[in-house]
Amino acid sequence: GASSIATSAFAQAKEQFFPLLSYRTGPYAPNGVPWANGKQDYIKMINARDGGINGVKLTFEECETGYMTDRGVECYERLKGKGSGASGFDTQSTGITFATSDKAPGDKVPLVTMGYGLSQSADGRVFEWNFPLLGSYWTAADSMIQDILKKEKGSLKGKKIALVYHDSPFGKEPIPLLQERAKLNGFELTLIPVTAPGVEQKSAWLQVRQQRPDFVMLWGWGVMNSTALKEAIATGYPREKMYGVWWAGAEPDVRDVGAGAKGYHALA
Repeated sequence: GASSIATSAFAQAKEQFFPLLSYRTGPYAPNGVPWANGKQDYIKMINARDGGINGVKLTFEECETGYMTDRGVECYERLKGKGSGASGFDTQSTGITFATSDKAPGDKVPLVTMGYGLSQSADGRVFEWNFPLLGSYWTAADSMIQDILKKEKGSLKGKKIALVYHDSPFGKEPIPLLQERAKLNGFELTLIPVTAPGVEQKSAWLQVRQQRPDFVMLWGWGVMNSTALKEAIATGYPREKMYGVWWAGAEPDVRDVGAGAKGYHALA
């Protein structure tokens, strides 16, 4: 009996299980498919080229969320204890991160969020099982404000800044930081939500045209980004005064807009 227990423990130590939450379906599939393919290919390459990591083979199972929070939670529950136990979840969604952050401490499963997720989880004393990498959305919003401050010679008193955001946990994340910055720097903050997936933004850009903010911050994802830039052109809003979060600054976000995107700033 003891030898079989030892053997199974040894076998478990020789493999490490990675749940891969993905969204190959739904409105964000054009973004989700290459990401899902890349993660799978990377794990396969590490196994084929290096025999795993320090002799430990990597195993994985993909679970389709469609970028929907409820399906993401189902994937988490189904895969957290699979094989040798989940090494950690890269949820691929701020909404799914919100929904699993209360579960992770009890399950002792790390949530690894790369450039997304719960901004306040940067405080590891409180969120011991969240591991935010590459900056949070508060970092992103603060970087934008600092760049705008430089442009405006250090003062935003009396200025207007509009946040055009994806109406989801992802899009709402920068709001507390921007509200604090508005108090600190004396600018007026206007919040303009866009219903997902963001193909219809006429009313949002009508608000931009009416309010004429000095700067627009775009917190978009997928088709919302190119649509926003096209609406800015149609509205006559200068792209030089637009700032996009890092999920709004890839080639597909500007390709359809062509030369009209010239001047647009996006975090990298």
